[in-house]
Amino acid sequence: MAASATLHCLTGCAIGEVLGMVIGTALGLHNAGTIVLSVALAFVFGYALTMRGVLKSGLAFGAALKVALAADTVSIAVMEIVDNGVMVVVPGAMDAGLGSLLFWGALAFSLAVAFVLTVPVNKWMIGRGLGHAKVHAHHGGHEGHAH
Repeated sequence: MAASATLHCLTGCAIGEVLGMVIGTALGLHNAGTIVLSVALAFVFGYALTMRGVLKSGLAFGAALKVALAADTVSIAVMEIVDNGVMVVVPGAMDAGLGSLLFWGALAFSLAVAFVLTVPVNKWMIGRGLGHAKVHAHHGGHEGHAH
């Protein structure tokens, strides 16, 4: 369940991260501005993907938002710290243009590293009834999962 939760998190993070990196790079933002934009969009898309599923279960918007915040905040934060940390330490990655293999290779690598390092965090949280364990109470067919 931890790998599945992390993959779900990675999907939202990757959408936001890629969009933020593309927008920031295209606008010529400084590296710090690009990272802030990427992180903000990663949280927005991560929460939105969780809320989409939880809202389908019939939960009201406010309650769904609380579930998404409880389920995803730590996972997204860890993923973003790792992902952006890798992007910053890969020489030239943040300054490479959108047409650069270095940019896209470093971004793909950073997301892969973030996934690998976030799985144990999600496993630990789910084992304690936290994180994505909160979401599974609202998804049909997942009630039998251990919390």
